Amino acid sequence: MNTERFISDRARAIDASGIRRVFDLAAKLDDPINLSIGQPDFDVPEPIKAAACDAIHAGRNRYTQTQGIPELRAAVTKRLAEEFPNTLGRGGPDQLDTGSGLLMTSGVSGGLMLSLLATVGPGDEVVIPDPYFVMYKHLVSLTGATPVFVDTYPDFQVTAERIEAALTERTKLVLFNTPSNPTGVVATQAVCNAVIELCEKQGVLLISDEIYDEFCYEKTGRDGGSYCPSPLSSSPNALLLRGYSKTYGMTGWRLGYAAGPAAIIEQMTKIQQYSFVCAPSMVQAAGAMALGVEMTEHVSAYARKRDRVVERLSPHYNLTTPGGAFYAYPEVPPALGITASQFIEHAVEKSLLIIPGGVFSQRDTHFRLSYACDDKMLERGLDVLVELAAS
Repeated sequence: MNTERFISDRARAIDASGIRRVFDLAAKLDDPINLSIGQPDFDVPEPIKAAACDAIHAGRNRYTQTQGIPELRAAVTKRLAEEFPNTLGRGGPDQLDTGSGLLMTSGVSGGLMLSLLATVGPGDEVVIPDPYFVMYKHLVSLTGATPVFVDTYPDFQVTAERIEAALTERTKLVLFNTPSNPTGVVATQAVCNAVIELCEKQGVLLISDEIYDEFCYEKTGRDGGSYCPSPLSSSPNALLLRGYSKTYGMTGWRLGYAAGPAAIIEQMTKIQQYSFVCAPSMVQAAGAMALGVEMTEHVSAYARKRDRVVERLSPHYNLTTPGGAFYAYPEVPPALGITASQFIEHAVEKSLLIIPGGVFSQRDTHFRLSYACDDKMLERGLDVLVELAAS
């Protein structure tokens, strides 16, 4: 039987991830210098592991409410009400605004899928800043909507002016990601305010993907810790997506949340009921206490790694200094006369694994490196990159 005929056009439209191809290359190398993977190199803190184990042994292994367990929802609600008192926290102390809702999701990726399925379909357009998180354009295509890319080179700031030029009568929503994957760029509060103001004026939904919200290296919050600007600071009408994967090293645990307009959260909850069902039960139990675990030491360590990347590569590459996340997005030296994909081939010959820009962009001029690795491996990778620039 020819089983190929059973494959849908929807599935055929999606290419295998270029990142996965690099992972496949890594498996063939004896001692790879892996600067490709976008996950923290630190393990889940012990108190969070213990909370998950306790939940398992206590029999908390069954389905939960689709929207999440009460204690986790209460903890997240308190955090959001404190962070956004003038928007999401207008319902009172430790309460979300009465027009807002909250849903625990299977990671931010799950939240992205649910939010897009709930809001767009054939005939709609979704504005995506370029470069973009690799999943964005494919998830939009799965819904039947059309991705519209906004070029943000060379500074990678997703300004209101750049977005406005891409809006049409068919634009339904804008995907906004700060700190950014793959560039590490952090939007300023002024940019966040202008973007949400534009979206409200034009009747367009803004989805703010803030999975790297704890990884900010330049901003200082009210408590003296790191603070990343967010569109939610000035409006409750954006849909906020955050998660636990990056902050706590819980990438395989699959836990995130969506907060925003109640009508949209209600539809996302309904779709989750018939798809993911709920976020993992024992992980939800651990997530409630995770919010109280201090991660400043790890964030500071990544800030030092960022500084080292900028110090070593800036003399040799055009590089916009990352303000957050744990990525850098240098341009392949134009004098080399090759694409990023070709550059990556030369890097692999030296056992270095990085990701070509064509995975994240309509251009293939830059490459992404992740400095979420130990210092020794990072230095080895930077040595190779300096050598390649000189060659």
